[in-house]
Amino acid sequence: MDLDVLQTIWFILIAVLWTGYFVLDGFDLGVGMLLPFLGKDEAKKRVMINTIGPVWDGNEVWLLTAGGATFAAFPLWYATMFSGFYLALFLVLVGLILRGVAFEYRGKGHTDAWRRRWDWAIAIGSALPALLLGVAFGNVVSGTPIEPLAGSAPDLAGQLNFTGNLFTLLNPFSIVVGLMTLTVFLTHGAIFLALKTKGDMHAVAKSAAIKLGIVAAVMAVAALLWFQAYSGHVAVTLPLALIAAVAWLVALFLVLKDRDGWAFFFSAVTIGLAVATLFAGLFPNVMVSSTDAAYNLTIHNASSQHYTLTVMTIVALVMTPIVLLYQGWTYWVFRKRISTSMIPPQVSAPAPEPMANAAG
Repeated sequence: MDLDVLQTIWFILIAVLWTGYFVLDGFDLGVGMLLPFLGKDEAKKRVMINTIGPVWDGNEVWLLTAGGATFAAFPLWYATMFSGFYLALFLVLVGLILRGVAFEYRGKGHTDAWRRRWDWAIAIGSALPALLLGVAFGNVVSGTPIEPLAGSAPDLAGQLNFTGNLFTLLNPFSIVVGLMTLTVFLTHGAIFLALKTKGDMHAVAKSAAIKLGIVAAVMAVAALLWFQAYSGHVAVTLPLALIAAVAWLVALFLVLKDRDGWAFFFSAVTIGLAVATLFAGLFPNVMVSSTDAAYNLTIHNASSQHYTLTVMTIVALVMTPIVLLYQGWTYWVFRKRISTSMIPPQVSAPAPEPMANAAG
């Protein structure tokens, strides 16, 4: 297979991996952020955690795979982005670690104060990646200050250098994209809760989905329309953005009608179209230089060699269906709705016996 074709295929596959991550981990990040706000009592909180308990760690595999695929297929893209965005991505990692630890430790204590602290740890650990990954994407597609190291040619692999800092990344456009991902994930999580619960928890999730969905719609329209100024293919990206807006409105309408499965489907479609809009506008670049267009990283100057991409393609063709089947089976096994009536009462540990007085 021709090298240009392989480079294009892997650009598309990385876009698919990010879509999978945003759709799947997006809803459980949303549930995590909503935990302290919708979980008004312990039973509701346990219902919320149980909806994502069997799947949240598997969903994060999509992020690892997307990062690994970028490293293997486009090493210069990976090196430039991960070194330039080091602090932001470190905070994403901190959030994911904090969240994972909180899920495990929340049930180890038996006081309300203990559980409340870990509830906020889950919320903050979910909010950091939801916001900062959007900020990172905003910078990738709009441009960041990257240029060759002094004394090196601009086309030498490994010689491009990010010259900004964390505050460079926090520009107005990237913040809007970050707020878009944050609010969309919140809504996506509320829709998932409506799909997976019944009774009083379902009513709470439905109300939250409608309110958050309106805010998310405003942020998404602002981000995707603003992105057209940076897009290299407006004839493609503008229709995709408009279709995404329609799909989002359909999702909110279906929430009102209690068609939770279809609402979640159209919410996922919206996220997929938003990611497709960003990647379509970026192509054939993988990272834009705001310093000089001559320093843009593209699928051609940032990719691995033909042999590497060929082997990766063969491995992907074999392993991807297996992973999808396994993850699909997991969701099927845990497909039932749950409610607060199914949650047994929290059992408190007995108070420790006082130690006998040694003198007595």
